[in-house]
Amino acid sequence: MNDPKALIQPDRGADATAIHLVNKDGFAAFAKGLSAGQRASLAGQKFEGGGYQVGIVPDGDSWFAVGGVADPESLSSWCLAKLAEELPEGSYRLANAEPGPAMFGWITGQYRFNRYRSENKAQGPRILLTAQVGQIDAVTAEAEAECRLRDLVNTPAEDMGPAALEAECERLSKAHKAELTVVRGDALEQGYPMVHAVGRAAARHHAPRLMHLTWGDPAHPVLAVVGKGVCFDTGGLDMKPSAGMRLMKKDMGGAAHALALAGLIMGAGLKVRLHLLIPAVENAISGSAFRPGDVLSSRNGLTVEIHNTDAEGRLILGDALTRASEENPDLIVDFATLTGAARVALGPDLPAMMARHDETADAFLAAGKAHDDNPWRLPLPEAYREYLSSDIADMTNAPSNPFAGASVAGLFLDRFVEEGIDWVHFDTFAWNPTPRPGRTRGGRGLGLRASWHAIRARYGA
Repeated sequence: MNDPKALIQPDRGADATAIHLVNKDGFAAFAKGLSAGQRASLAGQKFEGGGYQVGIVPDGDSWFAVGGVADPESLSSWCLAKLAEELPEGSYRLANAEPGPAMFGWITGQYRFNRYRSENKAQGPRILLTAQVGQIDAVTAEAEAECRLRDLVNTPAEDMGPAALEAECERLSKAHKAELTVVRGDALEQGYPMVHAVGRAAARHHAPRLMHLTWGDPAHPVLAVVGKGVCFDTGGLDMKPSAGMRLMKKDMGGAAHALALAGLIMGAGLKVRLHLLIPAVENAISGSAFRPGDVLSSRNGLTVEIHNTDAEGRLILGDALTRASEENPDLIVDFATLTGAARVALGPDLPAMMARHDETADAFLAAGKAHDDNPWRLPLPEAYREYLSSDIADMTNAPSNPFAGASVAGLFLDRFVEEGIDWVHFDTFAWNPTPRPGRTRGGRGLGLRASWHAIRARYGA
C-alpha cells in the first residue's frame, strides 16, 4: 500500500480539492447553495447524503467532492474511509470540518495487500491536508500499526511461519533499540515445555520458538504483552476439517496484535519496562505430534492432560504467561485467536475481553468505545473451573462439555498468571470477513486500539 506517513499532511495552504461533508438531514440545505447543473450531477449519482456516499461535483473548470456522513460535526474513525478509497489520486482538505479521528480511516481506507499480485492496481495516494498538525504523528503511528498487523495476518503460513515472526521481532527490536532473546527448537523443552510439545511436529521446517523482547527503563512499571503465534493450525491429531483450516494462517493474529501494540508503546516512549513475549509454533501432524491423552508439563509446574490437540493456543500461552508473571508486572495484556466460542457469542466485530479487575476492564472498554474498537467483556466464572478438572493431571486443556468455551479458555490461562497480577485477556478474531470502508476483507485489528489507548492513558508518554 501507499506509505501511511504520506497520507496525512499539514495544511500549509497548498492547492487541494475540497471535500464537503453532509448528512441526509442537511443535504437539502446544502443543495440549495449549488447550481442547477451541480444538483443534477449529484442527482445523477444518486447522492442523498447517506453514510459512505461519495459525490463528484463539477465547478467550472474544476470540481469538488461531497461525502455522506452520519454527523458532520462528530466524525468517527471510518466516515472518511470511503472517500479515501474512491476519490482520484491527489490532495484534499475538508471544507467544513477538521478530520480528527477520521484521519485513521482515511489511511486504512487506502490499505491494500498486494504482495502476491502480479499487477498492482492500487491507486496513487489520496493525501488529506489538515490544520490539526499536533494529531498527525499519533494517528499515523496508530494507523501504520494497524496496517502492519493486517500485513502479518494476511501473509500465508509458508511465508509467515515461526522464523518470520522472529524476523518481525528482530525488526521491531532494531527499530527501537530493544533487546531480543529467542529460545528455539529442543531448547524449549526445559523452560517452555508446552510450547515445545505443540510445535515439535513441525520442527524440521518450522521449528517452534519463544521470542522475548525487553525495552524501557527497569525502574518503570513492568508491562507484559503476550501474543499467541500459532502460524498455522491443522488441529493436530484432532484434525480440523478443510473448511476449518482455510483461514488458519490467521491463527497468529494474537502475535500480530502484540507486535503492533509493542511498536506503539515503544514509539510513544511510554514510561514502562516492556516485556513482549511471542510463543511461535505450527500445530502440525507428524510422528512426533503430541497426542490426545498425553500429559504435558508446564513452566509453572502444573500438568495438563490433553483432551483435544486443537486447543493448542492456550498451551503455548500458558508457558508465556508464566514467564511474564516472573517479572512481577504491573499489568499483563495478552491477545489470542483462541476460541470459536467467542465468535459464536459476539460475532466477528466484537473482541471478547476478560479481566481480573473491574477498574482495569472499565478503562479498556471506555478506551475502545472512544476509538471505534469495542471489546465486550466476558466473565471468568469461578464455578466453571471444574470444567477443566482431570482424573490424572492438575487440569485438562479442553472441557468435555460445550458450555462457555471462551470463558473456560480464559480460566485455563488464569492458572498460569500469578495470583494478584492485573491481567487482561483478548480473544480476538483478527479477521474481517465482510469488506467495509476502511476495513478490507482479511486481517484486522480487534482490541488493538482499545488496548493502546487504555495503556497510554495509564502510563503516559
